[in-house]
Amino acid sequence: MEFKKDKFTISDDVSRLDIDAICDFLSRAYWADKRPRHLIERSIKHSLNFGVYDGERQVGFARVVTDQTIFAYLCDVFIHEDYRGQSLGKWMMECVFAHPDLQGLRRWCLLTRDAHGLYQQFGFTELSDPPRWMEKFDATA
Repeated sequence: MEFKKDKFTISDDVSRLDIDAICDFLSRAYWADKRPRHLIERSIKHSLNFGVYDGERQVGFARVVTDQTIFAYLCDVFIHEDYRGQSLGKWMMECVFAHPDLQGLRRWCLLTRDAHGLYQQFGFTELSDPPRWMEKFDATA
């Protein structure tokens, strides 16, 4: 699936992804700065991926881990520093939520330290019942 706006394209075509660009950005992201390339490649293989492109140059990315029926986890969202301030992150979220494989899901989740304002525009809220949620977290993985 492809979306176009001005000179930009958002695509879910995994063959277009620039793994070097994704690894470069994630190496500077607080949530993935220690994630090795082989794990990034593996995570992409098992996700629905969205690349943002200026021509052929990849300038953004988002990954959705989902069963395409009940649940989706939105993660590894970025817009390259040189392209911020152009509403590309908001447009990418619009495209993610418009994707036909992600319609009718009961629950979406994500983790963010600093982008609450963006995600609130798409209906995300703090957990309504935090005591029900549990996690098993391994900081070394």
